[in-house]
Amino acid sequence: MSILRVDTNEQNAATAFSKQSSVFDELYSKNTIVQYKRERVRNRLLSLLKTGDAILELNAGTGEDAIWLAQSGFTVHATDISDGMMNILREKVKRGGLEGKISSEIISFTQLDHLKERKQYDCIFSNSAGLNCTDKLDKVLRSFEILLKPGGVVILAILPKFCLWETLLVFKGRFKTAFRRFFSSKGRTAHIEGEYFKCWYYNPSYIIKHVGPAFDLIAVEGLCTIVPPSYIENFPEKYPRLFRSLKEKENYMKAKWPWRSIGDYFIISFRKQN
Repeated sequence: MSILRVDTNEQNAATAFSKQSSVFDELYSKNTIVQYKRERVRNRLLSLLKTGDAILELNAGTGEDAIWLAQSGFTVHATDISDGMMNILREKVKRGGLEGKISSEIISFTQLDHLKERKQYDCIFSNSAGLNCTDKLDKVLRSFEILLKPGGVVILAILPKFCLWETLLVFKGRFKTAFRRFFSSKGRTAHIEGEYFKCWYYNPSYIIKHVGPAFDLIAVEGLCTIVPPSYIENFPEKYPRLFRSLKEKENYMKAKWPWRSIGDYFIISFRKQN
């Protein structure tokens, strides 16, 4: 793997997602709630970006967001630690003729000071809680200032320390899942394709503290606070009218307390001061 030396947990995560890369899109592309989450994050992006903006994407995965961004008029430098994910992304870029719009690099988000593209971006973007796979998130956040242009924006989708839906699973006897975020200061073990690695949970206050004084908070929005998380399978198909109603309620409540920070995710955005 052509990346700089990383710690064991990052290496384990890279191996896990590389193993999953060949089936990743198939696993998630048909999940209605996953598509809802993507739509919410993309709407946040569109509300803050200008056509032609240059975006640095962290944990880009198989490139679903990078390709959508390129097709929407932006340029993207897509990064990920998983060579398997990057191989899928590069195949998609080539098939779509998007080489002039999307560049890629295998690198950990904890080593952004070694990026081959030494430039400043209009946006730094991370989706799908990739940043929860490190206990060095403070280091990642501190690196943003030098990478972002004045007036540029940061948009991150993060797993918080409390999820209302997840906690309610205690009433189904799923105690381990219901309380897994409560005792996670030393990381919680996740496993994919037989590989084990740790992830950590972060509240909006942590992100705000460590991104630094050069950034102004734009918004915190809850994601899958009222809408159920994507692992509650087939909910939209079983209850289509209820699902539509929950989406409407979440859209109305997403930025209000406490809903903005008790979802499965939160979307947090900042603007760098001029």
